[in-house]
Amino acid sequence: MNERLPLRFFVITFLWSWLIWSPLVLVGLGVFRLDEGTWSIIAIPTVYLGAFGPAVGACYSVWTLKGRKALIDFLKSFLSLRFGWKVWVAIFAVLAAANVVAWYVPELLGHDRLSMLLPSALVFPVWWLLMVLVGGGQEEIGWRGYILEPMEAKFGIWVGNIVLGLVWTAWHLPLFLVPGTSQTYMPLAAFAIGLTGQCFFFSWVMKACGGKPLSAVIAHGTANALIPLFPTIVMEPDVAQTRWWVHQTLLLIVGVLFMLHHVRSSAKRGRSQ
Repeated sequence: MNERLPLRFFVITFLWSWLIWSPLVLVGLGVFRLDEGTWSIIAIPTVYLGAFGPAVGACYSVWTLKGRKALIDFLKSFLSLRFGWKVWVAIFAVLAAANVVAWYVPELLGHDRLSMLLPSALVFPVWWLLMVLVGGGQEEIGWRGYILEPMEAKFGIWVGNIVLGLVWTAWHLPLFLVPGTSQTYMPLAAFAIGLTGQCFFFSWVMKACGGKPLSAVIAHGTANALIPLFPTIVMEPDVAQTRWWVHQTLLLIVGVLFMLHHVRSSAKRGRSQ
């Protein structure tokens, strides 16, 4: 509990993202206006650029605390795909199952089916790769690749991931004020529940493959890529968002179950030694 957290990671992460997103937030708040043509040109690139905040924060922290060689070694650690088949199956099967259940089950309760948001299922491999590289996966360079271990060392596995989930939620807050982002339609409480669940699950993914951070990058990208394939968010205001609540609750349950499995497996190994 005496471990010191590299607070500069959080400072740089939030500064990078929030400063880049701030012009979009000001438009969303009506402080100034942009014509549709200008907005369509700058909005998406700005959102994506700001999403590199955790990666920038991690690289800056490693570089300033440990030096250039440590930064190179840190980046090289993201090159290994040798996760083991169980991790690969868990990433795709578990995340897909949670998404499909949340997408389909509400139909049994009388809700209309939500149509796929991708132009065709055939583009999913390209969409998946985009999500892994720049659509969320890149965040994991910071969240799981760098700050997860210090958070768990400081607060323990359970509290560390809950705190990280709340910080991760807070980091997203400006996007809830940017017109056109999916966050503007998401209940914030459900969003926080889902991110906390993903914190637990991504932590398990990292541990199950021996700490290879690319596993978390792929898990995060996969989670984001599945949403438009089997939509769980209605892109309309003032909607109950039943599917989203189900989806995020399932992610929390999945994350807790996988973390419990890790804790129990670790305890058994400890008793057998």
